[in-house]
Amino acid sequence: MTAFHTGGCQCGAVRYRVEGDLDYPHLCHCRMCQKAAGNYFMPLGFAPGRALTVTRGEPGWFHSSDPVRRGFCRDCGTPLFFDTLQSDGMAVTLGSLDHPEAVPPVSNDGIETRVSFHALLGGLPGKQVDRDDLPGGLQSIASTNHQHPDHDTEIWPVEKRI
Repeated sequence: MTAFHTGGCQCGAVRYRVEGDLDYPHLCHCRMCQKAAGNYFMPLGFAPGRALTVTRGEPGWFHSSDPVRRGFCRDCGTPLFFDTLQSDGMAVTLGSLDHPEAVPPVSNDGIETRVSFHALLGGLPGKQVDRDDLPGGLQSIASTNHQHPDHDTEIWPVEKRI
């Protein structure tokens, strides 16, 4: 049986499937990836050859440099793909996978621009969030959730069913 990974954007407008394993899962700390992710780093894994298929929708594309374009959902803005144009394949953002825990990173790349406090992140205290700042707390989020579930669906959003 062939391994595969599925994923997509937050709203479900763009979904994809990768046949086989993702190569070289890593955290990229370069400034372009920081800006593209809106985060301190961007987790990426490479889908070689034609292993990646977009199964729903069409991503938007932004050329962050001449040799690289980045794919994203035009509806919700989720970063999805990193495409080095001369490469045979394309990287996916590991956080957009339905099961991101299945592909742990093996390297930190672009460390010359890594944020200075990165090493401290693992030592920060953790807490569960109750969101008492919202009327209805977490229940108000759960009962009005518009996020696509972490699996393929025939129709999304549910309101579009006939």
